[in-house]
Amino acid sequence: MEIRALRPAEASAVRDILARAFGPTPDDVWERRAASVLPSLEAGRVFAAFDGGEVVATGSLYDMTQWWNGRAVSMAGVSGITVAPEERGRGLGRRLMTDLLEHCVRFGHPLAMLYPATTALYRSVGWEHAGAQHHVEIRTEALRRVAAERVPVRRAGPDDAAEAAAVVGRVHETSLDCGPVGVPEAWWRRTLGNRDEYCYLAEDGFLSYRWADGNAGMEVTRLVASSERTLRALWALVGSGSSTAESVRACVAPFDPALWLLPEREWETVTRSQWMLRLVDAPAAIEARGFPSGVGAAVPLLVDDPQLPANSGHWRLEIKDGEGRLERSPAPPEGDADAVRVGARGLAALYAGVPVATLRRTGLLAGGNADALSAAFAAAPFSLDFF
Repeated sequence: MEIRALRPAEASAVRDILARAFGPTPDDVWERRAASVLPSLEAGRVFAAFDGGEVVATGSLYDMTQWWNGRAVSMAGVSGITVAPEERGRGLGRRLMTDLLEHCVRFGHPLAMLYPATTALYRSVGWEHAGAQHHVEIRTEALRRVAAERVPVRRAGPDDAAEAAAVVGRVHETSLDCGPVGVPEAWWRRTLGNRDEYCYLAEDGFLSYRWADGNAGMEVTRLVASSERTLRALWALVGSGSSTAESVRACVAPFDPALWLLPEREWETVTRSQWMLRLVDAPAAIEARGFPSGVGAAVPLLVDDPQLPANSGHWRLEIKDGEGRLERSPAPPEGDADAVRVGARGLAALYAGVPVATLRRTGLLAGGNADALSAAFAAAPFSLDFF
């Protein structure tokens, strides 16, 4: 069994296994996907397991960032994990994921994120549920009645990729968001060039939407803004389609300000697509993350990470003035009674803001006095992108 990066000329080698796992793909759709994956192929970020010349498993590592309390942290977006049906149940998926973690280290990503098709596999190699992509159904008539001033808004195209990325990044930074993904300019260029995706750009906001279900409804894929004025203007733009769309399916944050702009809000239908997180380089991930100002903690930490031993051992975790540090410390001569003990899963969940009380009751954290960590890592993680 050999696991290696695919060469660009080998892209079609994975088509059969993907079809067996997810269903056949029409030629035109396959061509578009192949074009979008080409930069990752050329960067050596698409992997396959070969057995006797046949592809039996695949997986990709996208070069992304993820916002944590307003700071962008380098992150590997793990996608396309596939095992041939006849090879399942033999540990190949776990072997592939372990190999991909080592490549995450090589690429220098402190974090890795994925949307799981199954939980058990990823938990077995240190991943844990951290956040979700939230979709809410909103009546378009309610959006039409959002009071708004006129704000300069223009249609956005591929040439606006850099500006769109910068505007959205500033929103996540100033909002101290946790969880949203940052993607390369090439990704933005493809999104803005999609004829079925309608994009608008303001000085401090961005909107993208598309028509779904045979034009029966609108789907807002991203609407972010730094100011109330722009936020109202963009949602009013969506609401102006009330004569043709009865409802809007919107991808929003769990505490998205749009939900507090609505003049009427009685009930909502919310769907969640869960994503999982993994710390690849624990000290780098802590140092890169933002933390709430005015909150501090100093805790001895004992980490157990069998897949990435560099994360294991005794540490001192200190959070102060919005900064975090995870530094090596010697094993205490009196033993580990005072240390907070976590595995890779517990560390990922803590990083994502899962309260310490929850972690203790699920066995993901034990020992020591970790109460201050709940406030230090407080977050409501979300994502606006599925990959």
